[in-house]
Amino acid sequence: MAVWCARLSVDRWRLSLAPEGTDRKACGPGEGADGEPTVLIIETAHGPRIHAVNRAGHDAGARTGMMLADARTVCPSLMTAPADPAGDLACLEKLAVWAQRWGPWSTLDPPDGVLVDVTAAAHLFGGEARLLADVETAFAGRGFAVRTGLAPTAGAAWALAHYGPARSILLESENMTRTLADLPVAALRLDDDVLTVLRRLGLKRLGELADITTGAVNRSEEAARDALHRRFRNRRSPSANPLIRLDQLLGRVPEPLLPIVPKQMPLVQRRLMEPLRHRSLLDRVLADLAEDMARELEGRGEGARRLELGLWRVDGEVIVRQLELAAATRDAGHITRLFEEKLDNIDAGFGIETVRLRASWAEPLAAAQGDVEAAAERHGTSLAACIDRLSVRLGPDAVRRPVPHASHLPERAQSWSPPLEMAPPVQIGPVGERPLKLLDRPEPIAVLYASPDGSPQRFRWRGQVHEVMRVEGPERIAPEWWRVRSTVRLRDYYRIEDSTGARYWIYRHGIVGDGRGGMPDWFLQGLSA
Repeated sequence: MAVWCARLSVDRWRLSLAPEGTDRKACGPGEGADGEPTVLIIETAHGPRIHAVNRAGHDAGARTGMMLADARTVCPSLMTAPADPAGDLACLEKLAVWAQRWGPWSTLDPPDGVLVDVTAAAHLFGGEARLLADVETAFAGRGFAVRTGLAPTAGAAWALAHYGPARSILLESENMTRTLADLPVAALRLDDDVLTVLRRLGLKRLGELADITTGAVNRSEEAARDALHRRFRNRRSPSANPLIRLDQLLGRVPEPLLPIVPKQMPLVQRRLMEPLRHRSLLDRVLADLAEDMARELEGRGEGARRLELGLWRVDGEVIVRQLELAAATRDAGHITRLFEEKLDNIDAGFGIETVRLRASWAEPLAAAQGDVEAAAERHGTSLAACIDRLSVRLGPDAVRRPVPHASHLPERAQSWSPPLEMAPPVQIGPVGERPLKLLDRPEPIAVLYASPDGSPQRFRWRGQVHEVMRVEGPERIAPEWWRVRSTVRLRDYYRIEDSTGARYWIYRHGIVGDGRGGMPDWFLQGLSA
């Protein structure tokens, strides 16, 4: 396997993500606005800290990781802008996908690197040297300065790209240990505290570390190797163990990498010949887009859970309306009706020239038999469609649905959450049969029984006496010990059937002689079919 690593210029590409107000076109490679010393800062508990520095700021004495107050003591004219780590990572992900033009898969190397597998692909570009030249040319065309390296392993490619000569190439036929011997130990991608330990041990080059770990020539080298193994034997993270990193670099142990797999979300749009200013025309375009989206989703075997409608006005302003659905759907009519509720306050300005509909969240949805005629009259509105309409009109928090809740007590076995939220999975242990309907709160009943701890024979509920014909139970349920005190009484539940065939779910609250109160009380909590 051959891998090339491209290290993007931190100065250039981070500062290209500066906020609005910075003249990005005036920023050359490694320069801030107008070529002045510029840094990106992040807020910390001790004050602003420098996150990235351009070339002019580096020459003035500012360094990454330095406090802004300390940097301004050496460069009072230092310009600042807030850093955007999330935006940097999103940009790096797009570059990793774009870099798959040189190989079958790529992966991220945050914060400023990309790894690409180019196995059996170099000949398509005329060899390894021409491949790296094409990489640098393509990145330069997009405004990025890069350092590249190509090697049989990802660790070796990273080391060459960061600390080797420009366009370094290490072939599989070459001796990897001898070629990389002069690189610093920082080329192993280790944590700062580990690098400090290695420097204190006198290990500054990869060759020195490789000689100690691979074989001993005399007693002093053998003792140094044993000491190194003992010092790092409990460190499992590769970045904290130089022995693991060296084995990965030399290909002795595999290094798992997570490739970037681009997923294209369904998107349809209309570029209009004339700008739209009237609502009726916009509704017609929306209906056409919903039909296109339904066909797109049907071809993928999916249904939309989240839809985003973008409206581009002539004056450059973009209006976005988002819609979340209770269940996956590709019903064009349903999508159109829901978006109509969100377009009442749209200001078209001088006109809308582009309309785009995108499904940012889609789930598998199997094909179903379509109704031939009069579906609405026969079946009415589905539950998911009803929830969607109520959520759009009343707000997402106005509609609630019951979800399972892990609790021993029946009245606590469910909670309420918005229908558009994904309910977390609940692990519920095996329980007995539960009634079809639970009362809002248990109602007291008067019970006649043969013995205080025996089965009920007759009970009175809401002024009516019921003769017990069949009894099943008891099922003992104890309250959660972490919620209530240990003095709370236990419950013994019975499923009973009276002389009329009606079935009830009752329980005895407490046990005779449990020391937690007087005689037990009886309650009715549920009704069965």
